[in-house]
Amino acid sequence: QVQLVESGGGLVQAGGSLRLSCAASGSIFRLNAMGWYRQAPGNEREMVATIFSTNTINYADSVKGRFTISRDNAKNTVYLQMSSLRPEDTAVYYCHIESKETRWGLWNNYWGQGTQVTVSS
Repeated sequence: QVQLVESGGGLVQAGGSLRLSCAASGSIFRLNAMGWYRQAPGNEREMVATIFSTNTINYADSVKGRFTISRDNAKNTVYLQMSSLRPEDTAVYYCHIESKETRWGLWNNYWGQGTQVTVSS
């Protein structure tokens, strides 16, 4: 099993910044995708940013130029630096990882418990 611990959410004024962190621990042989999704009330969960083990990065169009995703493979940790925050960025942010426990095992997906980000206008 894999455990994800998220931190860094909170309340910030529009134009401000926040940094989210997500540390993975447990039965991890290799990590592939690490990323962040978000879900606002009444909306479906959407991908915000994903970084792969190849360092390929995908961003949602709505956050390009404002958010930066990075990872520390030695710490099994993924970060999301959020700048120029807008009220529409308000949501619960979920960490997501894709990992496997052994060299020949299957890839599994894991989710964090979610951290609230609220941007006031």
